[in-house]
Amino acid sequence: MQALLQAKKLTKHYGPVVALESADFEVTDGVTGLLGSNGAGKSTAIKLFLGLLRPTSGSMEVLGVETAQDVEVRARLGYMPEHDCLPNNVSAAEFLTHMAQVSGLPPSQARSRAADTLRHVGLFEERYRPIGGYSTGMKQRVKLAQALVHDPVLILLDEPTAGLDPGGREEMLDLVRKTHTEFGISLMLSSHLMGDVERTCDRIIVLEDGRVVRQGEVTGFTEELETLFIEVDDKRQEFISALRRLGVEATEEDSAVIIPKATEGTYETISRALVESEAPLRRLGPRRHALSEIFNDAAIPAQNGQPANQETAFGVSVSSGETGE
Repeated sequence: MQALLQAKKLTKHYGPVVALESADFEVTDGVTGLLGSNGAGKSTAIKLFLGLLRPTSGSMEVLGVETAQDVEVRARLGYMPEHDCLPNNVSAAEFLTHMAQVSGLPPSQARSRAADTLRHVGLFEERYRPIGGYSTGMKQRVKLAQALVHDPVLILLDEPTAGLDPGGREEMLDLVRKTHTEFGISLMLSSHLMGDVERTCDRIIVLEDGRVVRQGEVTGFTEELETLFIEVDDKRQEFISALRRLGVEATEEDSAVIIPKATEGTYETISRALVESEAPLRRLGPRRHALSEIFNDAAIPAQNGQPANQETAFGVSVSSGETGE
């Protein structure tokens, strides 16, 4: 699969400040998450690929072309910035029609494309209202729409859920997935919220202090472990005791029984323990890691003799909570 974006030893310094340092990664078809804390280098990477910044060293390819300064290449990208940059005194329909015309569409096609795009993002009924009267969630939808209206190959989204309440964030992430599944457009989503990336993305690139620390398929990070998750309706303690008598390590977690490092022979032992304890089985299956567990389990150096914060990993927020619309 050909890479849509590719960074090779990509480095960007702002004087003594290191924004990116020898970053190697690629973005392919689908939805890719660029995960990292504020200041990790996510926005800098996006602006480099857009041609808005020039790298200090290293190289990058955009749609197979070695420079993002190529106007034809940049015309095939869409960009949703993090900050509020919309005109307040025009309607969403006017703004999107203008953006479509700027990309080369004639006026009649531009108006039609603007209406279709606003329908896709759920703003068709509000399209003639001035943007200045929109809520934060509606403005985020307009920013997504303007990145989409010229039918790009790839859209770069910089913190698309910033400022949204939980409901607005869920709706925005649904729109991101729909944009790929319905239109076939690939997206790179920059976020510091691990839950957003896990729920929405196919691949993940993790930045920390300007360096790529992990990357790969999301399913690879959340792969099934050799850990069994068992629920019984009754006699849980008797079941655990039977497992231990039969030589199987088992622990209790909330209402479930956890067996780590299971093998094929473990299933037969579980069956015997269920019979011995007369515990009615409700559910048995492999337990999966969430991204938050994986990164919290990573070796994070203690600072000033204190253990690392259990709520973050590589400075990334494990919580999906960001409120306020």
